[in-house]
Amino acid sequence: MTQTYDNGPRTELRMAKTALQGIREDLFHDAFAFRPLPPLPADHKLVRRLPGRARHYGRWLPHAALTGFTLVVMLATVDHQGGLTGLVTALVVGVPMAMTLFRPVGAWWLSVGSTLFTGVFLTGYGVGPVSPVGFFSHLFVLLVVALRTRPRVAAEMLALTGAMGLFLAFFLRAFRPYGGDYFVSDLFQMLTVYGVVLFVVLAVRGLRETKQQVVAQVAVTEVERSRRTVLEERTTIARELHDVVAHHMSVVAIQAEAAPYRVQDTPPELAAAFQTIRENAVAALTELRRVLGVVRSENPDAFADPEAPQPTLAALDTLFDNVRSAGLSVEHVTTGAVRPLPQGVELSAYRIVQEALSNVLRHAPGAQARVELGYVLGGLGLRIVNGPANRLAKPSPGAGHGVLGMRERVAMLGGGMTAEATAEGGYEVTAFIPVPVDEAAAA
Repeated sequence: MTQTYDNGPRTELRMAKTALQGIREDLFHDAFAFRPLPPLPADHKLVRRLPGRARHYGRWLPHAALTGFTLVVMLATVDHQGGLTGLVTALVVGVPMAMTLFRPVGAWWLSVGSTLFTGVFLTGYGVGPVSPVGFFSHLFVLLVVALRTRPRVAAEMLALTGAMGLFLAFFLRAFRPYGGDYFVSDLFQMLTVYGVVLFVVLAVRGLRETKQQVVAQVAVTEVERSRRTVLEERTTIARELHDVVAHHMSVVAIQAEAAPYRVQDTPPELAAAFQTIRENAVAALTELRRVLGVVRSENPDAFADPEAPQPTLAALDTLFDNVRSAGLSVEHVTTGAVRPLPQGVELSAYRIVQEALSNVLRHAPGAQARVELGYVLGGLGLRIVNGPANRLAKPSPGAGHGVLGMRERVAMLGGGMTAEATAEGGYEVTAFIPVPVDEAAAA
């Protein structure tokens, strides 16, 4: 218990020392440093609404508004009080307001000094200890500085403003009773108004900054999610290409091993060459499986057996039967001369059709779909289009990443793809995968 009482004052002194160090760092260290108010960003909503040439000047709208408001306050002060007193008061309240454009903390100190000057020297000359002009001038400086600095600095300024008010109250009560009574009666109201206005301004500022941070975080999350989706799709493509290449390398190794036995009296040089081909094919196959074998997914998609050969366009009928059993009406049209294509092209085309029909099932329940395949001389054309849904779709956790995967597949094969809504309320996916004539002939 004794230790608790001993540590208490030390902790409070440490907190007080930390607070004083913070005030010194915020309000005394480089208080009059040059910190100009930056112009509005070029993408600000106010700037974007202006015509072309006016956008350059529109970025300086806050500076113009602050300067104009300061001039209005100064002119109103001169007009209200008149004479030398009005001119002096206008300068006293106007200079700190204009100074917030370049030296915000120094402007606050100047506003505090002007308030003290007004209360001490101008009381009794038509200016009260806290005149309406001085009150609004100091409030304006507080608000501008609070918007340009951290909330802690605004709280420190409000506290020191209260301390300054107490000092001025005791001074006026001691030396100018007629001004002291007036000032003491209004000091609490003045600080209350300052505190409420600052709280509202800082709350609005905090809410705006929080929204900006949330928007930025959402954008970063979406970019990372899209990037992860692309990487996952590339991993899937690498796995499938691994299966395709491994199959062909296995065929090369088997044929190289069997070739010497198909020729009688095979020359030793030819047998050695076939043996070398086989050894290189086996070595390449081993390295390929070692490097790419890790990309095999533990849970392949539901349309394929993980141990089955990779699907081709010949397996589309099975895919259509599966989606029809799930309640989707699919029409299939093939144009052109059907011919074998490279296995990578057929696999990607199959996956694109599969993903497009899956999207129809998820996002357009009850719609009718049409799949068109066009075999042309330079490649393969795909078009998957569906009509509008006839019932409400259930919420889906997807975020358009299936379309990203389709684009990635087409891009890796050098093709082009579009995915957009139709005028009838449906959706259409079109893609073209180029196939050189020599590759088509080899296939």
